[in-house]
Amino acid sequence: MTKTTSKTILFITGAFVSNDCWREWQLFFEKKGYQTFAPAWPYKNETADVLRRQAPESDIAKQRLADLTAYFADFALALPEKPIIIGHSMGGLITQLLMQRNLAVAGIAIHSLQPKDVLTFKFSFYKAGWGPLGFFTSVKKSFLMSFRQWQYAFTNGMSFDEQKEAYYRLLTPESKLLVRDAITDAAKVDFTAPHVPLLFIAGSCDRFIPASLNHTNYSKYKDKDSRKSFKIFEGRNHYVLGQPGWEEVAGYTNNWLEELSY
Repeated sequence: MTKTTSKTILFITGAFVSNDCWREWQLFFEKKGYQTFAPAWPYKNETADVLRRQAPESDIAKQRLADLTAYFADFALALPEKPIIIGHSMGGLITQLLMQRNLAVAGIAIHSLQPKDVLTFKFSFYKAGWGPLGFFTSVKKSFLMSFRQWQYAFTNGMSFDEQKEAYYRLLTPESKLLVRDAITDAAKVDFTAPHVPLLFIAGSCDRFIPASLNHTNYSKYKDKDSRKSFKIFEGRNHYVLGQPGWEEVAGYTNNWLEELSY
């Protein structure tokens, strides 16, 4: 079993939301003795409310996956020690991409967006993703998810008030080009290469990134000497980081990391 003693965590935010989504997770892991970082994406340094009022913001609209991955690679390299990287959704995909650059001691991919050539036939995946892809619309304008789209793709199963609070606190405009890049070589992962310990976390109620898609992603890794783990949580939607009961998911993540230090 690979041993890691790193006490630095780099949290990588997914698409459509502010990095404020990690606030409770940072406090949770800092109480466990970790130093945590959850940097905003380029062009997303303002609050979600300000970013929405600026939409369709041209700088956000031109964001690309290769540039975003490079941004987080540079951030990881500037840290005092090689970090544990924890990413959600698009951030989970970037976690996988940074791992193959040897920039992490361990990776946790939470409801990870699929790398290139990892496929699903789940209808909900295509329904949730069609709007953000923005086909037949200008890529010079960012995409802003409607509340109804948010309810379907992120917060299904939660109360109306919980859905509304999360929407107005976290929702940000997004680049259509960035979402499309998930099917290009910018999202390519070498599943045959050795890798540091990797944990996939999935949710049984996630419509945006179905648990079956996460499991396919997990199953693609083929190096028999590299540690990989998969955990599915019942009742978790795509808003897993802030969904009531998120502490259970964070606690499982912490326990998995603690096992790596033995």
